[in-house]
Amino acid sequence: MADHYITIFKIMGQSQIKFGTDGWRAIIAKDYTVDNVKRVSEATARWMLQKDMKSVVIAYDCRFGGNMFGETAAEVFCNFNIKVYYDKNFASTPMVSLGVVKLKSDMGVVITASHNPPSYNGFKLKSSYGGPTIPRDIADVESIIPEDSLGKLPPINHYEESGLIEYVDLEKMYIDHVLDCFDMDSIRNSNLTLAYDAMYGAGQNVIKKLFPDAKLLHCDYNPSFMGQAPEPIDRNLKELSQMVSSDSAINLGLANDGDADRIGLYDENGQFVDSHLILLLLLYYLVEYKKLTGKVIITFSVTNKLIKLAEQYGLDVTVTKIGFKYIAEIMTKEDVLLGGEESGGIAAKGHINERDGIWMGLLIMEFMAKTNKSLSQLIQEVYDKVGTFTFDRDDLHLEESKKGAILDRCNEGQIKTIGGRPVIRTEDTDGYKFFLSEDEWIMVRPSGTEPVLRVYAHGTDRKSMEDLLKAAHVSLQEGL
Repeated sequence: MADHYITIFKIMGQSQIKFGTDGWRAIIAKDYTVDNVKRVSEATARWMLQKDMKSVVIAYDCRFGGNMFGETAAEVFCNFNIKVYYDKNFASTPMVSLGVVKLKSDMGVVITASHNPPSYNGFKLKSSYGGPTIPRDIADVESIIPEDSLGKLPPINHYEESGLIEYVDLEKMYIDHVLDCFDMDSIRNSNLTLAYDAMYGAGQNVIKKLFPDAKLLHCDYNPSFMGQAPEPIDRNLKELSQMVSSDSAINLGLANDGDADRIGLYDENGQFVDSHLILLLLLYYLVEYKKLTGKVIITFSVTNKLIKLAEQYGLDVTVTKIGFKYIAEIMTKEDVLLGGEESGGIAAKGHINERDGIWMGLLIMEFMAKTNKSLSQLIQEVYDKVGTFTFDRDDLHLEESKKGAILDRCNEGQIKTIGGRPVIRTEDTDGYKFFLSEDEWIMVRPSGTEPVLRVYAHGTDRKSMEDLLKAAHVSLQEGL
């Protein structure tokens, strides 16, 4: 479990760079520096040359210094005679992954820290299939990161004449793809009124262009994100909830994270719809209405209700470790209908092998438009199939010694009861999941991208879930 704790640590005065659950992330100007971006880019370029790869798509999101770090990476790749497709404007992670496919490129690089606080930036790798690079290849890149960065390199425009750098518009490419794949007229002509919160992220312009009449929040450029981590969870989206609940004309609230690969939703009453319900809604729509089939892939923290619904449809289910890269690896080899994780990253058949918060929002809007039903009505239909449940999580900022002691207790099987109730079963695919009944469980896991301990609770209703979460705090720290 220790590899999840820290993405950057010091050895012999050098900054050792490690990729976590979803890329390398670090605090800007502390460990996320131009020199360290050069080091990661050089390792990626050398690994690509070993694999006879010849081109890469590079873009950045709305974070501070995005273009500077993006150009730094581009200069390194060009220095190794690898062709770079570069977007001068900010772009989302799904735009880069789609661009890799459309441009038939070998790799993609996204300068982003996704949902992390504004002090962070990051470096994600994408492969030719349009999704996260698989863990084995990431480990290979990590193993050849040099201790020192390359010296001064020619600026990015130096490579224009040779054709090593080509500028592209990934946002336009993405919008054109949406228009080709969705019946936008039927969605626009339905009774849907959308409220959208970009969280100051890279999805902001797409929604403005697709839905000019949408009610918008935080759809301007602000690298500070007003001090708020751009993660689309209920506690970070109170303005969106208020907007939806106070305006009877609005019947859907959509939010995306900083690089627009995650989704958050609100129904017409301003009630938050978490990723577990979104996954259930999508599975319901794809099977019963679009008549599609395939395997369902979920990460360890997703509700077991997905397994129940998939089994009703006769579909195989695979549960992976946390991190969409594990889902993407399976998607490259098997016929996958739907893949998703608790954090709001979801992929569906008919698109790239990538999480895409805007695309999933469009599928939900299409579902509502074609059935002429509200989101709360569709959710009730899902509940009728699998039963009600609620889910939430706490992020505990603990001293490393206390966090390690809790994980040691979990690993040694010392968690026998929670809130006075016996643990009937424990699973440890990635973290520790303690079942008190088939529909009530607590999960404990250190974050792979932030220095926190995550505690998840799954209950039959809100009260049971909240009681479980409170009891878990006591039981986990007992005796410490």
